[in-house]
Amino acid sequence: MFLRKAILTVAAAVITMGGAIAQAQGIQTLRDAEIEKFLDDYARPIFRVAGLPEDSIQIIIVGDNSFNAFAGGRYMGVNTGLLTIADTPNQVEAVIAHEAGHLAGGHSARTGDAIAAASRPMLLSLILAAGAVAAGAPDVGIGILGLGQNIGTANFLRYSRGQESTADQSSITYLDKLGHSSSGALEIWRKMRNTQIIRGRQINPYFQSHPLANERLSALQQRTESSPYFDRVDPPEEVERLHYIQAKIYGFLHDPNVALRKYPLTDQSGPAHYARAVAYYRTAQIDKALSEVRTLTALQPDNPYFHELEGQMLFEFGRADEAIGPHRRSTELYSDNALLRINLGRALLASSDYAHHQQSIEELKRALLLEPDNSFGWFELARAYGASDNETMALLATAESRYHSGAARDANQFARRAMVKLNRGTPEWRQAMDIILATQPEGSGLPLPGETGDGGKQKPAEPDPKKKQPDVPDPAFSG
Repeated sequence: MFLRKAILTVAAAVITMGGAIAQAQGIQTLRDAEIEKFLDDYARPIFRVAGLPEDSIQIIIVGDNSFNAFAGGRYMGVNTGLLTIADTPNQVEAVIAHEAGHLAGGHSARTGDAIAAASRPMLLSLILAAGAVAAGAPDVGIGILGLGQNIGTANFLRYSRGQESTADQSSITYLDKLGHSSSGALEIWRKMRNTQIIRGRQINPYFQSHPLANERLSALQQRTESSPYFDRVDPPEEVERLHYIQAKIYGFLHDPNVALRKYPLTDQSGPAHYARAVAYYRTAQIDKALSEVRTLTALQPDNPYFHELEGQMLFEFGRADEAIGPHRRSTELYSDNALLRINLGRALLASSDYAHHQQSIEELKRALLLEPDNSFGWFELARAYGASDNETMALLATAESRYHSGAARDANQFARRAMVKLNRGTPEWRQAMDIILATQPEGSGLPLPGETGDGGKQKPAEPDPKKKQPDVPDPAFSG
């Protein structure tokens, strides 16, 4: 599981601002092969029936314990709190379907229209507030809205509530098309309603971007209960799958002592072993951590994520040679996952056996074929090339890493340094040229490689036979 600061660069202005606010609030996004696969398995069928391009929508996991999800442009965000609060996969599926309703309805683009229609003093505050709510900071969002005029705020949020109701109804349509129950939607909103009741606060519905849970529950209940699929339940293995993910989240994102209290030694279930393995690992009790995870691999030898976790533990505790086996096994079980292959590549690179360094390059290249925009993968590939004394390819991989990190100037410079060492017309030369063209600052005055002979191993000009050529000394007799 990899944590990183949230920088959500997406098409919709609302969500773009959300990313900036999320970063300011210290909200982190995370990469985890197991959680991503779980969300992807439920999202893809929904995207398909919603008429969305399933391969072009990216799901972002936000490491935040609050219940929240958002969508805009080609992105969908899911808080880890949604996964831990949900009781069943169908509840998670209902939220994904709701957010797909926003995407299919083009609500992010229309939100921009609604913002544009607001009075001029309201413009900035509305964008910031919508972004804060999307980023999982509704209190911040409401506070920002207080900067503007009350009537403008109310008009905008009334429009937002209309979007939410439309997305609710769309979610039921999608689940019906799949033959799945929509009971999860009711169950989730009951949870939200109970939370509002426990808070004991009177909330003005005109100052919420989402309708009150009670109102949504009433609007949904009649339709969901009339669905022929309402009584269908999740398969037991899918419920257990969610429980494993919840245990993993508790282990990684909560205080380890909290995780150990929630999953005490008296609990010998698989999810409990999982949570304790991570909690022990985070508190440097490596022997206990390995014992717990190896209990899991013995019970489920074909689960790639248990092998991944064992490899991660060994690697982080300086036992890279031992980590290679578990990481290799994880890639054998789940061959087309970039994150697992990057883990294996890192272990091979850190190995005391120099022969493993070339294998590291091959694994990292395979990972980047699966996920070409993974900046961390390119960074590790640059390190692997450097360890193999291939400076040129290390420069090119660094250029790719900086490009996909958003550091255009650095990417341009590294690509130029690589290009002067590459042969013109080769795939690597063209790769460097593509980066340079994509990152060339407008009006910078920097010449493109080849314009002044500064890169690409330019071929010397052919001599003009009409011109007298200077005498060239015989190198055999040069002093």
